[in-house]
Amino acid sequence: MYSHDTYGLGHIRRTMAIANHLRGTNTNILILTGSPIAGRFALPSQVDFVRIPGMIKKTNDEYRALSIKIDDQQALSIRTNIILATAQTFKPDLFIVDKEPFGLKREVLPTLEWFKEATPHTQTVLGLRDILDDPEVIISDWQNRDIYAHLSRLFNEIWIYGNREIYDPVSLYKFPDDIKDRVVFTGYIPRIKKHGNVRKKVRRRYRILPNDIFVLVTTGGGGDGFDVLDQFIAMHDYFPTSLPFKSLIVTGPFMPKRKREEIRKRGKVYGIKTLPFHSRVEELMQAADLVISMGGYNTICEILTQQTPALIIPRETPRKEQLIRAQCLKEKSLIDYLGWHEITPQRLRDKIFSILDHKEHYSEAMSTFELTGLDTMLKRLKFFRNQNQDQSAPAASRSSAIRS
Repeated sequence: MYSHDTYGLGHIRRTMAIANHLRGTNTNILILTGSPIAGRFALPSQVDFVRIPGMIKKTNDEYRALSIKIDDQQALSIRTNIILATAQTFKPDLFIVDKEPFGLKREVLPTLEWFKEATPHTQTVLGLRDILDDPEVIISDWQNRDIYAHLSRLFNEIWIYGNREIYDPVSLYKFPDDIKDRVVFTGYIPRIKKHGNVRKKVRRRYRILPNDIFVLVTTGGGGDGFDVLDQFIAMHDYFPTSLPFKSLIVTGPFMPKRKREEIRKRGKVYGIKTLPFHSRVEELMQAADLVISMGGYNTICEILTQQTPALIIPRETPRKEQLIRAQCLKEKSLIDYLGWHEITPQRLRDKIFSILDHKEHYSEAMSTFELTGLDTMLKRLKFFRNQNQDQSAPAASRSSAIRS
């Protein structure tokens, strides 16, 4: 599995969720990642990762080496060579590319080309989240990078981690006809939902009484999450005595330390506890009565898994995917959202109260919404495995297997 991880936690969290489900006694999974915090996640058996030098996204087209002080092209060359050398040594049966068809600055292209030439049995899959951006932006970007012309040649399948009835990138992004029949809509990817006393244990740990209303505020990686947390604290400044709930803020590890400290100090005035990172945020969501967050794919999947009512405050730049996702899911009554330019302390407070007053409505809608992503991918993995076994079997056995 390849995950370029140039910004935030989204890619590595999605990759880890998939790997944890597809692993098995006869399945080894190796993750190629540039995430600087990959080592903070507990790795299950049969799963390991190779860390490539990190790069940080500055703009949609500009990237810089994250830690080591070397030229950007040097960093990309190192990454490209590590990816290719790992693939040549590991010789995988299945290679999943996350989001970027050619990888960061085309760094995966040599590896994809090598698979087609040297190991044609390797199945190559492009995994796309439900929504990438505004259709006009994606169409223009893929045309400029000549992606459309190579999709059918480089990939056996395209997995879209979403539901077609909610958003259909095949038509909206104008997929070529020669790739449409290779598209698999997996459904959204569920996360771990623990049973037992998780809710009670978490609430007890943070001194939240059974009858207290618990609001969790999280911004994923946190690199662009300060404004959301700033607005949440500003609401407390405006209503210092009339907010009848207890809150916990998870800033995210990529929020600058100075800003994390500012949020911590301001929140402390109102008894709000602040954490920089939590490796099991899904447990916090399970214990919460309301989640306030941005609209990243992984956060949405965690909310839908835990069936916790949520208020989404989506970012609208540099991509509109969070806003589009929030609009689509609100149409299905699964979440509610507040547009960035609509936020005031009064509107934020009113929206929170409205969701809490109708929380059963949201929980009921989520309880009937199926998250089929992992099960669908497991079925595709079994299909690929059987296909490879048929191809390697003697001719007589192979024809018998095809007939059956």
